[in-house]
Amino acid sequence: MSFTARCFTVPVAMNETTQQAAQQAGKKHGLKQFFQRWLITTLAVALTAVILKDHIHYTGWQHLMLASLLLGIFNAFIRPIMMLLALPLLIFTLGLFMLVINASLLWFVGYLLKPNFVVDSFGWALLGSVIISVVSLALNILTGTNRARFTVRRGAPPPPKRDDGNGPVIDV
Repeated sequence: MSFTARCFTVPVAMNETTQQAAQQAGKKHGLKQFFQRWLITTLAVALTAVILKDHIHYTGWQHLMLASLLLGIFNAFIRPIMMLLALPLLIFTLGLFMLVINASLLWFVGYLLKPNFVVDSFGWALLGSVIISVVSLALNILTGTNRARFTVRRGAPPPPKRDDGNGPVIDV
């Protein structure tokens, strides 16, 4: 069994009309994808608020939608800057510092929407960001909105390479 991930592009010659049609389709697809991701983030934040009901809560569904929209905007624009600034820590912790970045963004959203969307402390923001990440990952996989594509192939393994004596020689 082997796992492969494939991503490739094929250059295609397009005239002006075809390019305009492709741009319009891309805008429609992009808007659809934006709403799908927003809905997934909203469901993840709502489930997190249910699980951590005494520590992360909101007053109405409008505030939940606004909080998830702000979280998505911050993830798109502020998170890459924070990742760049924290690159040494990300490398040193093997990416675990990403949890702190995600928690700080969730805590900041709670700070901005204080009376209507509340995150009690940074510790609860950390736990909430882990739950949001896991739920978002699961929903993205179930709905197929993630970009990764995996192919599983079953078959005979490749034949072993023969050593015919023409390889590198190391004399000690």
